[in-house]
Amino acid sequence: MGISVIGEKCTGCKKCEAACPFGQIEVIDKKAVIQEGCTLCGACHEACEVGAIEVERPILQGASDLDTYRGVFVFAEQREGELRSCTLELLGEGRKLADKLGQELAAVLLGDEVEDLCPLLVAHGADKVYLARNSNLRFYQTESYAAVLTAVISQYRPSIFLFGATTTGRDLAPRVAARVRTGLTADCTSLDIEEETGLLLQTRPAWGGNIMATIKTVNHRPQMATVRPKVMKKPEPYPDRKGKVIHIPIKVNPKGMKTTLLEVIKSREQTISLEEAEIIVSGGRGLQSAENFKVVEELAQVLAAAVGASRPVVDSGWKSHPYQVGQTGKTVQPKIYIACGISGAVQHRVGMESSETIVAINKDPDAPIMQIADYAVVGDLFQVVPELIKVIKSRTKKGESRKNLT
Repeated sequence: MGISVIGEKCTGCKKCEAACPFGQIEVIDKKAVIQEGCTLCGACHEACEVGAIEVERPILQGASDLDTYRGVFVFAEQREGELRSCTLELLGEGRKLADKLGQELAAVLLGDEVEDLCPLLVAHGADKVYLARNSNLRFYQTESYAAVLTAVISQYRPSIFLFGATTTGRDLAPRVAARVRTGLTADCTSLDIEEETGLLLQTRPAWGGNIMATIKTVNHRPQMATVRPKVMKKPEPYPDRKGKVIHIPIKVNPKGMKTTLLEVIKSREQTISLEEAEIIVSGGRGLQSAENFKVVEELAQVLAAAVGASRPVVDSGWKSHPYQVGQTGKTVQPKIYIACGISGAVQHRVGMESSETIVAINKDPDAPIMQIADYAVVGDLFQVVPELIKVIKSRTKKGESRKNLT
């Protein structure tokens, strides 16, 4: 098992040489030559347009092979040098899993000038941090990140590998799982270890959230899952924890990538991240039109809150997908969630029912959202919300802080 070059097909184009992030391919006499340090990441196979490179990974043959995979690994997602909150949540859950297995917890960190994040990862539970630093890893790109993570799995053989179910995690995890020929359970809301077998129990909503399915990866490794943000609590950091940082030497040639990052344009619509917001004001189909969404936006503004939306709103084009809360959107856990004109179908509830306090404003007293609300306001949102805005504005003028108001 390994990697091979089909000589009669190879044209010496050097695309594989440029694509290899570890510099283990050299074109000699117009033929690709694989060096001994190849990590089987598969980047060259994908770059080769004539099918001259074949990558074969070993097929696991039972318990003896499975036992060679050990440790719980977490993809440490960062953006512009700041860790995403889901990373810390995963470290807290990963620590529990690793302790039950009696194995190590490791974080895998990719980026540029992100060394300062290593102590933070250790403080939140990581025993080891695998650090891949390169200027071409500053911004997330599927090809380069997938190649590095595939190499990490090939070399260090983790038993479990966890990702946040973020935009990045949902894009990256399937690519890595396909390369290493393992399964992937998406959008998990609960993880545990089966006592009898030591297998990872991966639980996620199924059938529109009507049932919870628990999935096991019996014959393949690593056991991979993406986990919804905000369904697990961040652990308390312990700054005195000791851990080891392992540097992964790589070189990423942007010329070998199929895509080129030209520019990063930040959205001007949403100034407060839904995942990080302490207060969220969401609008639903009860708003009747995109123009009426300004009522929700004004309430969010006076509360310094983020704006959310239900799926029907997004499907209707009133708001873009980054605003969507629910099963096919984002999972949030703010201190206060205000639902305006949202009926509360199960697909929406699974994305926000963990909020500390839920306020529902709806004309229908029997709407599902009213059954889980801590405060259910029965009334026309076009009358209730403007009055609520007036009260908040009048009280803030008197010097009351928003913290006291909420």
